Amino acid sequence: MPLRINTNIPAINVRRILSVNNKDLKTRIERLSSGFRINRAADDAAGLNVSEGMRAEIIGLRQAVRNAEQATNLIQTAEGALNEVNAILIRMRELSVQSASSTVNDDNRGSINAEYIQLINEIDRIGSVTSYNNSTLLAGYGNIVDKDEATSDALASATTGAVAVQISGAAAGTYTFTDDVANEITLGNGIATQTIDIGAALDLDDVGGVVATGSSIVANFDRLGIQLTLTGQRDVNGSTPLSDGYRDTDLEAKVLVINSGTGGTFQVGPRDGANHRIEINVADMRASSANLNLGSSSVSSLSSAQSAITSLDLAINRVANQRGDLGAFQNRLAFNVRVNETAVENIQASESFIRDADVASEISAFTRAQILVQSGTALLAQANVLPQNALSLLG
Repeated sequence: MPLRINTNIPAINVRRILSVNNKDLKTRIERLSSGFRINRAADDAAGLNVSEGMRAEIIGLRQAVRNAEQATNLIQTAEGALNEVNAILIRMRELSVQSASSTVNDDNRGSINAEYIQLINEIDRIGSVTSYNNSTLLAGYGNIVDKDEATSDALASATTGAVAVQISGAAAGTYTFTDDVANEITLGNGIATQTIDIGAALDLDDVGGVVATGSSIVANFDRLGIQLTLTGQRDVNGSTPLSDGYRDTDLEAKVLVINSGTGGTFQVGPRDGANHRIEINVADMRASSANLNLGSSSVSSLSSAQSAITSLDLAINRVANQRGDLGAFQNRLAFNVRVNETAVENIQASESFIRDADVASEISAFTRAQILVQSGTALLAQANVLPQNALSLLG
């Protein structure tokens, strides 16, 4: 083996290996101090890309959980107010039943009517002041149906037999009916479509496919959040029917337009898209609204009190239905929260597996690198004195 002075190959070799071990030791110290296996893109470019996407999704899911919990609070605010409206309506019905009896006279009815009117005013007041974060909830909240027959021609009852429509969380947009299959109606908005069979509700006599005269059926597109009331022929004192009522194919190519209202959209998922949102709507629950239709109600006379009983029964039913819808939304949000929390837990586990350091493994690697650096430093000192052997040749 040649003996050189100018070039110390063993020292160069030891220095190179020592440099590698020093970098490895530095990496282990960095991972143990930060707790992360990936501290920069160079550590694992692909892993960084995947984990950053997971981090964004986790943050979105956590915010979606908070959104759903706040939406639940909003719904509870509205439902709590409607509970009191329900109690008021029951008291009003009690007053109307009392006033509808000949056991009281008109002077008595005047006193009864005074309380009755105050209760109407209180329902209006509750509807106007019930709010969440400055958003009024009971004066019409969420999307609303465009009832202009020129726009929503499905509501042209004279030709379609559709006399009413209610929505429960229906998304805004234009819904088109397909009614070319016997006893089936399909409704869709380009995103979601639902087909229902109404054969059992139709008149099955020789005519077939017709809503019976004087009756009505509800076409419930529950997945879309739309309920359409279809009526049969209606007579007025035996004269010409106001409409021919619904029969198969009457709704073919007809449209129903739902306009965006104030509020009612809850982002309960981490991404954009209809599937990551829940739409709710609360009808106008004020006494003077067309929904409750109690603005002109009175119990000041025997006949008006008798009529008020029917109006109040309808109002109580509508408030109860609205509360039921809100309860259904609340339960739906509760399930959504649980689903999102499960997703956060599992995605977090995957992100941790990619990004976090395995402390046990890193400590073992750190100890190995530390020993190699120490031994390399000692050997470098030995390698540096090897050229001195040449001096023995000069003696």
